[in-house]
Amino acid sequence: MNKVKVAVIGCGSIAQKRHLPEYKVNPYVEIVAVCDVVESRVAEVAEKYGARAFVDYKEVLQLTEVDAVSVCLPNYLHASVTIDALNAKKHVLCEKPMAVSLDEANEMNNAAKANQKKIMIAHNQRFVSSHHKAKHIIESGELGKIYSFRTTFGHGGPENWSIDGRTSWFFNKEEAFVGAMGDLGVHKADLIRYLLGEVSEVGAFVETSAKENTSVDDNAICILKMESGVVGTLTASWSYVSGGDNTTVIYGENGTIQLENDPDYSLKIDYKNGECVHYKLDKIQTNDEKGQTTTHVIDHFVDAIIYDRDPLVTGEEGIKSLQVILSALESNESKQITKINSIASVY
Repeated sequence: MNKVKVAVIGCGSIAQKRHLPEYKVNPYVEIVAVCDVVESRVAEVAEKYGARAFVDYKEVLQLTEVDAVSVCLPNYLHASVTIDALNAKKHVLCEKPMAVSLDEANEMNNAAKANQKKIMIAHNQRFVSSHHKAKHIIESGELGKIYSFRTTFGHGGPENWSIDGRTSWFFNKEEAFVGAMGDLGVHKADLIRYLLGEVSEVGAFVETSAKENTSVDDNAICILKMESGVVGTLTASWSYVSGGDNTTVIYGENGTIQLENDPDYSLKIDYKNGECVHYKLDKIQTNDEKGQTTTHVIDHFVDAIIYDRDPLVTGEEGIKSLQVILSALESNESKQITKINSIASVY
């Protein structure tokens, strides 16, 4: 079997901690090129992975040997670089959030269809063992009717993880567009859609309270109503200074599922009859190198290419999760509940 030849565009933390190491250990992948506007950074990465170094991504896209690219760039560049890559006949794995507007996201999907190439959005929460197990339990009917949920993703902020620290693009509104909602909230929007179906309405309070000298959001609390009628909350925060929170709790007729809410058990079910069941599963990935585990995103993307099948998180899925975040921002501005299908195509 011929190896999938990959290029990684953008060599910041997400590329160096997730994409590149996971491509490296996949036996069906060869990393042939890396690209970053910081010459010293890309030179170091290229040497480490035995790849060619570039500072202009368009030169990378001209390489006929490249089959697929990872787009690991600031949010405002996701659409333009992804579309250029698709038009260059490359498959694309794009970091989240997919784009900064629905128009951009639609253009990305249209480019994928026109060029008959795959686009996958790097929403990794669907691949977490506890989340996969929870989906099976919910769909089996074991919990009975689902009543409510809460899902949270918070940590101390990207200055503690981004390769550029406090000067990172994450804090520049023109480059990031959104803060904690785009960094963390969109992951949880994708997860809750994966577990419970589509979101129909959103109400939100979105604030900048923990970080100075930035106008991007660092705290958001959203109320989501699902098409099924289930209501719950989604929280995204960069203000958790003493540790992170990446938990989800789902309340059902017959019991409650806790996901990633216990240091020893990734999934716990407390039944209303008093019975408790605890599952020890693969731990969720973290930004702590000691706790770093594979996200499975890379392997899934590569398999989709090799076996010519749709990835789990297609561009169509990515746009639906983006809609939740855009609806939250609109709700915060309008001080009204926003219906998902009513938001403007350009936010």
